[in-house]
Amino acid sequence: MDIPIKYDPKLVEKKRYHYWMKENHFSSYPDDRIPYTIIMPPPNVTGVLHIGHMLNNTIQDVLIRYARMKGYNACWIPGADHASIATEAKVVHFLKKRGLSKFFLGRKKFLYYVMEWSKKHKNIIFDQLRKFGCSCDWNRTQFTMNPKLSQSVTKVFIDLYNKGYIYRASHVVNWDPEAQTTLSDEEVIYKEHVGKLYYLKYKIEGEENYVTVATTRPETIFGDTALCFHTNDSRYFHLKGKYAKIPIINRYIPIIGDTCVDPNFGTGCLKITPAHDIHDKNIADKHKLMIINIFNKNGTLNERGLHYQGIDRFQVRKKIIEELNKLKVLEKIEKLNQKIGISERTLSVVEQRLSLQWFLRIKKMSIPAIEAVKNGDIQFFPKKFHKIYFKWMTQIRDWNISRQLWWGHRIPVYYYGKKDNDFVVAENLEIALEKARSKSHNPYLNYNEIWQDSDVLDTWFSSWLLPLSVFDGIHHPDNHEIYYYYPTEEIVTGSDILFFWIARMIMSGFLLKKNKPFKRVYFTGIIRDNQNHKISKSLNNSPNPIDLINKYGADAVRMALMLKNSVGKDFHFEEKICLQGRNFANKIWNAFRLIQSWRVIKNKCVPDYSLLAIKYLKHRFYYVLDLFEKYFREYRLDESLMILYKFFWYDFCSFFLEIIKPIYGKKYIPEMVYSNTIKYFEKILKLLHPYMPFISEEIWNLIKKRKPQEALIISSWPEKKLYDYNVLVLFEKVIEIISNIRNIRNQNRISHKKSLVLFSIRKKEKEEKKYDSIILKLANLDKIIPISKKPENIPFFSFFLDTDQFFLLLDRDKYDSNHTNIDNIENQIQYFHNLLSIIRKNLYNDKYLTSVPKNLLLKERKKENDTLNKIAKLKEYLEYLKKSNK
Repeated sequence: MDIPIKYDPKLVEKKRYHYWMKENHFSSYPDDRIPYTIIMPPPNVTGVLHIGHMLNNTIQDVLIRYARMKGYNACWIPGADHASIATEAKVVHFLKKRGLSKFFLGRKKFLYYVMEWSKKHKNIIFDQLRKFGCSCDWNRTQFTMNPKLSQSVTKVFIDLYNKGYIYRASHVVNWDPEAQTTLSDEEVIYKEHVGKLYYLKYKIEGEENYVTVATTRPETIFGDTALCFHTNDSRYFHLKGKYAKIPIINRYIPIIGDTCVDPNFGTGCLKITPAHDIHDKNIADKHKLMIINIFNKNGTLNERGLHYQGIDRFQVRKKIIEELNKLKVLEKIEKLNQKIGISERTLSVVEQRLSLQWFLRIKKMSIPAIEAVKNGDIQFFPKKFHKIYFKWMTQIRDWNISRQLWWGHRIPVYYYGKKDNDFVVAENLEIALEKARSKSHNPYLNYNEIWQDSDVLDTWFSSWLLPLSVFDGIHHPDNHEIYYYYPTEEIVTGSDILFFWIARMIMSGFLLKKNKPFKRVYFTGIIRDNQNHKISKSLNNSPNPIDLINKYGADAVRMALMLKNSVGKDFHFEEKICLQGRNFANKIWNAFRLIQSWRVIKNKCVPDYSLLAIKYLKHRFYYVLDLFEKYFREYRLDESLMILYKFFWYDFCSFFLEIIKPIYGKKYIPEMVYSNTIKYFEKILKLLHPYMPFISEEIWNLIKKRKPQEALIISSWPEKKLYDYNVLVLFEKVIEIISNIRNIRNQNRISHKKSLVLFSIRKKEKEEKKYDSIILKLANLDKIIPISKKPENIPFFSFFLDTDQFFLLLDRDKYDSNHTNIDNIENQIQYFHNLLSIIRKNLYNDKYLTSVPKNLLLKERKKENDTLNKIAKLKEYLEYLKKSNK
């Protein structure tokens, strides 16, 4: 068989993925096996995937491939999210560059453009996932705007409204002026900002006196409806019940007292703007204050802003400060460190705004969701996220579920009059008309007099239902698939959507199915760039994953990400980590090529070193398998991969293959040795497969011709077996002896082709002697001679392993000891003397001794001692050479 010299990931990856798809190896149908189900966190159809998505999906693929090989009915459901705010913003921007607007096009035409955008980017995303090797069941692909999922969303909305969970009310909400829609609390990112605190004077009615208030937002004075101080603040007792005049607009507002005011902020007297601050709204409700909205949807001031109407809020701030200064009511300005809310989707500064919206009551449904995590029914990895989860869930507020957008699941509410209560909730227009006629007592109401709510539901309102809706568990709650696949096994996600998605899915599971949606939650670390920013689409700071795959291969990128990822811990991504993955892939390929180059001889006598190597490999493999699975069960996936990496690189390649390979110039190997080599190489490929599926499947099928049902992806996972740990300990000592000899050769520039003699004083001579054949071969020794005491009057290099002593002697017959070698040794002695001088320059310097850490000082002293020993050994050897030449 012709095996290419160089591994070509592009060729192999395309071929192998096609092979898996053709043979339907990713598909899952209910049967008599135990199900193992994962739902992919659906990426947004706003563009291409970034490296964070690749990490998340690699972890899922590792888990699903492992489960498939363990005999479970593995079902991984892929999907994409319609992402209302972000996608609509992208399409609006796209149209704007072409001179079009969504309002000019109208809802129907605009949604056509959005659907085309979504279709295009869905295909890009799914193609990226395939290139990365994701073994999803593509027959089950979901999109959150698919008819089945949309119908499920509508049904849940109606059911929850009928049960009193959903209601309509005016509240101060987070408003995104760029997207012109409300946001939930979780969609607002708070960032530290150096702002300003403005001290404004309000004239007291009927007096020449002023009361000074401090505000960060002077442009909101048009919405002021009161001044307020803490009820126990004696500085302002005399003002209670009086009125103050707002600068510029000259409207009088009451001065009131309330315990909600912080007397230590600013002057201790605040201006109350109920329409644009949730805390001010609470005070206004208590004191029955007027509520004035001063902002348009786009963040400009409305007609209440007088001569500032139509101007952006931040421009107004600059202009109004100039006007207040001219009016001599601006007392002073101070710098202030504050937190400002930023829209997660558009990065615009969030405005608080009174608005009529739809809300979901979730306090009651949070109780079983809290209990499920508390009692361990749902497990978090790592557990540190329990505390964050419990804190959020116990302080939970009603969820604002309506969005002022056109793209998304349209709210199933139909209006027929001007009163607040003139609406019905229904699946479609026909049913809505019947309900409206009944509710309004108007049998003549027609289609032209009823209209659907123009808003859509928050994107997460569809995502929180996914564990149920993907199996049609909402419309048909007792169907075979929901019974078989639900609850799912794991959700793999970033901690940043713990509240957006995880907590809400847990609530919907218990509310709608009376059962948890999944058993475990694996939180990935967040990948950051070299500036410590989170890798995200909005920041456009991710390397293109496809470029990385084209450069290094999918297996290499997967491996690099998995080695860097530790459950729940953030890490910085650097492209150079992919080199380690590529080098490892090449190592696997080269090991395979070496094995395939050997010729098998039947009935040949097997050398002792090969028998010992096979014995060691067997016990070492089952030890590694045991440890690998322990780490895997604990989600220490990076550690499970690292132990496998070291096992293959060092144990299998550096030692096992080196021990058994034919002596130089020959290619023949005993059949028994070859068959065992292939046997354990195949077992290693099985362990590698979840992490590096392409190269492992390729080699698996090149080792011998196999049928599709014998593919590695569906092969059985190696079964655990007992191993003798003493064998491993003994072999570790053998490896250490070989390593010491190789180090001595390197340090003293002794050719590895030169044969040497080793004297040994070992406590367990009989037991350990049987491994001497391996030491002789790998260390290139003439012989190993057991002795009872340290040799005298001959040059040697010594090393110690616990109580054992070893002395490496140069064989005069095979080592050239002419004057060239004498010069070489003298040069080495001079080199180490120079090194000693540099070391001692520091050690004899008092300033250095008092400034460096203790551990560094100890290292320097050890370096001094080691150098002295080397000089002594070299001088002893030099004397030996000089005597020999006489």
